Amino acid sequence: MDLLNGRVAVITGASKGIGRVMSRLFAAEGAAVVCAARSGALVEETAALIAKDGGRAIAVTADAAREADVKRMVTAGLQAFGKIDTLVNNAGDGGPTKPVQEYTEEDWFYTINSCLTSSYMCIRFVAPEIIKAGGGAIVNISSGAGRRGLPYRIGYCSAKAGQVGMTYGVALELAPYNITVNCVAPGAIEGDRIDRVIEGQAKVRGISVDAMRQTLIERSPLKRMARADDIAAAAAFLCSPLARNISGQVLPVNAGEPAG
Repeated sequence: MDLLNGRVAVITGASKGIGRVMSRLFAAEGAAVVCAARSGALVEETAALIAKDGGRAIAVTADAAREADVKRMVTAGLQAFGKIDTLVNNAGDGGPTKPVQEYTEEDWFYTINSCLTSSYMCIRFVAPEIIKAGGGAIVNISSGAGRRGLPYRIGYCSAKAGQVGMTYGVALELAPYNITVNCVAPGAIEGDRIDRVIEGQAKVRGISVDAMRQTLIERSPLKRMARADDIAAAAAFLCSPLARNISGQVLPVNAGEPAG
């Protein structure tokens, strides 16, 4: 459909999982993509896959929570494509699964910086370029854990709730510049990350991995997990002209699970 024809999108956390799937979908829909991630070899692989598909992309090795890295990422995008008008804040590590009384200062700041500080930092330096471009879209990839909670994941829940609040505030602030700001809140997503979460939750609760997995599946009315391409499709829609009058919203993609 070429939903994103002519757009230039920065996508963080583009080295694997949702970020890689999203980068490829955005390129397939006509966007030029600045693929950014801390894992240099993997993010280069993402850009190479896009080129193989016939799309346009560059890879930037960068920590989205570090000011110097984000500035470098923005400069690279402008040099390659001349503008930036779209940002998807997908970077973030889930952090450990453990009781709050065992959650260390290092655990806390690592998780907050990875998920929340990275979103702030990218908005801070990408928003001026979107303004110069005459408008565009920002999407934060949060989590259902930021709205309804998840035990033993205090840092992750806090960071993801922070992304929701950030979405509301920045949507109001950037509206005069024709910039929409929205949030996608995934539920459990098939893949390596949820497998690690399930293992951690099973261990701390003293139940089997299979029982923990079934608990996650059973709480969704559709009785299944979402997939990375479901999240990518939601983000692409929110960044497209079809969503030009949608801003300051949180879109759950969670197989029908109540958002909380």
